[in-house]
Amino acid sequence: MDKSSDKSPDFELPADLPRLPRRQSDSSEYDYGRVVIVAGSRGMAGAAALSSMAALRSGAGLVEVIVPESIQATVAGFDPCVMTYGLPEDSEGRFALSALAHIHKRCKRADVVALGPGLGRSDDLVAIVHDLWKTLSMPAVIDADALWALAQNSEWQKVKHAGVRVLTPHAGELQYLLGDNPSRRLSHPRKDLEHAAIRVAKEAGVVIILKGSASLVTDGTTSTHNKTGNPGMATAGTGDVLTGIITALVGQQLSAFDAARLGVWIHGVAGDAASIECGEYSLTASQVIGCLPIPIKRCVAT
Repeated sequence: MDKSSDKSPDFELPADLPRLPRRQSDSSEYDYGRVVIVAGSRGMAGAAALSSMAALRSGAGLVEVIVPESIQATVAGFDPCVMTYGLPEDSEGRFALSALAHIHKRCKRADVVALGPGLGRSDDLVAIVHDLWKTLSMPAVIDADALWALAQNSEWQKVKHAGVRVLTPHAGELQYLLGDNPSRRLSHPRKDLEHAAIRVAKEAGVVIILKGSASLVTDGTTSTHNKTGNPGMATAGTGDVLTGIITALVGQQLSAFDAARLGVWIHGVAGDAASIECGEYSLTASQVIGCLPIPIKRCVAT
């Protein structure tokens, strides 16, 4: 199947979603976003690789991925177009606190940072995530284990952050973010989760994507639902792919809210295209990345 030839009307970009500008002939990679992704741990090299490759396929001009030193060679082997940097790690192959200064150095020139895919969980990572949450002046997309780390401070939503933040929890991760207070715990009805996401987005001054069927995108004031995607995307790694997509779009100067709502559409269409080729049961995150050109081409302004 020629992935680029599918003409399904379901794959046409809705009129209310933003377009990507046509690229200029005299531009360079620095015009399309310098992305830095802080990700990975021993046994979770794939999460770092998937998010970085998705960012490249979504138009990022330059992608750097920062990983614990023991998995640098593994991550570098996935795609030669991604730059990799290995930093100090603990005995379990997770970032050590001593990596924080190096992370700040690598992030200084970034247009956008992604934090979370495959990080693992430790006290050092809690300290690293909270420091970056507060101090990074550029936009940051927070996902996966970074959401868990953030939630270790029950008052996280009251902590001021220097830059724009996009959070991408699934239902379980949203529960972490809501804390252990029984009055704020939910019994998982989707509508209750969505109301909570809207409230938290407003309290924290962030954009939240509540992932799932008909993913919710909200900044606490305006909310939208995505209609693309399929059950086959409920497989390991697709969340890492979404993180890479949204990070790339923010790096290309879309607002956080626009990047989030366009990003979930792109992600879902790529998943739908992959399911046409291989079926929902056999769909993988790597195939979603392979199908990203289908929605991306439909996003470019004419």
